[in-house]
Amino acid sequence: MKVNFRKATEEDLEAVISLCNECFFEETSMEYARKIFNETKDDPNDIYLVGEADGKIIAHAKITIIKTIYENMNIYAILNHVCVKPDYRRHNIATKMLEEIQKICKEYNCKAMELWSNNVRVPAHACYKKFGFHLDDAGFFSKKI
Repeated sequence: MKVNFRKATEEDLEAVISLCNECFFEETSMEYARKIFNETKDDPNDIYLVGEADGKIIAHAKITIIKTIYENMNIYAILNHVCVKPDYRRHNIATKMLEEIQKICKEYNCKAMELWSNNVRVPAHACYKKFGFHLDDAGFFSKKI
């Protein structure tokens, strides 16, 4: 299946939010999405990637480039909201998207790519492992503020 990957535009937001709401059972409003997108759209380290096929957005990932002053960490990327529309899964679209993400990360001289994924996303984890990601010996800590 031919998928075109590109940076998201404001015109893509409704489709992106709809896809993420579907894949992650979220309830993000368009008002909130538009506000944050417009605040960050000119930041080269905040990248919203979309995959388009059949004239619609069928895949998405958020890439955040982190530049550090620490030599071992150097520059790395955090990926989140990596998803493919359920009707389009099992066509290697996620793998193609990860290849595109890796290409972008290399352009930014990233030393590593890291991603967050909920424990219930077992099929996604299999895809990540097949692509070469490994589960670090660490926990994801969170605190609401």
